[in-house]
Amino acid sequence: QVQLVESGGGLVQAGGSLRLSCAASGRTLSSYAMGWFRQAPGKEREFVARMRWSGGSTYYADSVKGRFTISRDNAKNTVYLQMNSLKPEDTAVYYCAAGSGGSYYYTSQVQAYTYWGQGTQVTVSS
Repeated sequence: QVQLVESGGGLVQAGGSLRLSCAASGRTLSSYAMGWFRQAPGKEREFVARMRWSGGSTYYADSVKGRFTISRDNAKNTVYLQMNSLKPEDTAVYYCAAGSGGSYYYTSQVQAYTYWGQGTQVTVSS
């Protein structure tokens, strides 16, 4: 089992920044893919970013490319999502997820992930 706990959400003005954290515990994550997703009211959960816990290339949704950065701290067993130049349309509940990995396309899908955190609310005001 893997437990994921997100934090760092909040209310920010457009153009501002937030850093989300996802603290992981339980099973060793070295072979896992870690992803960030978000879900706005009335919309489906959508992919934001992913990376392999062991390192290597990252992958982003077009809507956040150049503004968001996914990273990890092995010592703290934590994955981060640095969000800059935030827009009102970034408002959503953000979820951290862990899965066994796969292609870029596959790991952009909700079904690629087995473990999910409880989510953290991000609200961007205009």
